[in-house]
Amino acid sequence: MSEGYSPLLAHLIQALQCLPGVGAKSAQRMAFHLLNKDRDGALRLALALEEASARVGHCERCRMLTEEAHCIFCISKRRDEGLLCVVETPADVLAIEQSGAYSGRYFVLMGHLSPLDGIGPKELGLDLLEERFRVDEISEVVLATSVTVEGDATAHILATMAQKHGIRSSRIAYGIPMGGELEFIDGGTLSRALIGRRKMEVDFNEEFSNR
Repeated sequence: MSEGYSPLLAHLIQALQCLPGVGAKSAQRMAFHLLNKDRDGALRLALALEEASARVGHCERCRMLTEEAHCIFCISKRRDEGLLCVVETPADVLAIEQSGAYSGRYFVLMGHLSPLDGIGPKELGLDLLEERFRVDEISEVVLATSVTVEGDATAHILATMAQKHGIRSSRIAYGIPMGGELEFIDGGTLSRALIGRRKMEVDFNEEFSNR
């Protein structure tokens, strides 16, 4: 810690650096703003963080963040039951919703396949997803993973799983740049990507021949 900070101030600045994209300077500005100009805001923030950390979990059906057993997308009667969009993060769900081009159900992986980081099928909840493939009346799986090497590999595995259950799969790609993260894509681009999604072709026999 830099000299001149009191222990509590230093602890606050360090704690704020857990946020993505927030370094020491940004954390210092946030801390000074809250303590100098908005103590009520600081207390509201602390309370909101405490409540959310204690009560917000994952939807039992789709793994979206929610404080209830099932999220608003799973309990809604207005969603298309035959469409299931698979995304990597809750932020991706909200980005797709803002595009206005999709009205089906969701499944949130909370990441993508990355063996080097210890993220495999279990961590992504693929057992729960396969159960939905088996039980739900799904006609199409829309694969909206990131346009990265890891995202493409994850999409390929998911397409193979869907094909095993006789479900067609499509992959959003139109308008999404290589390396792009969905939460940073504008609504118009996402809308075109969803409307222009394409079918994924996988060789089922080749995928499972060595299993």
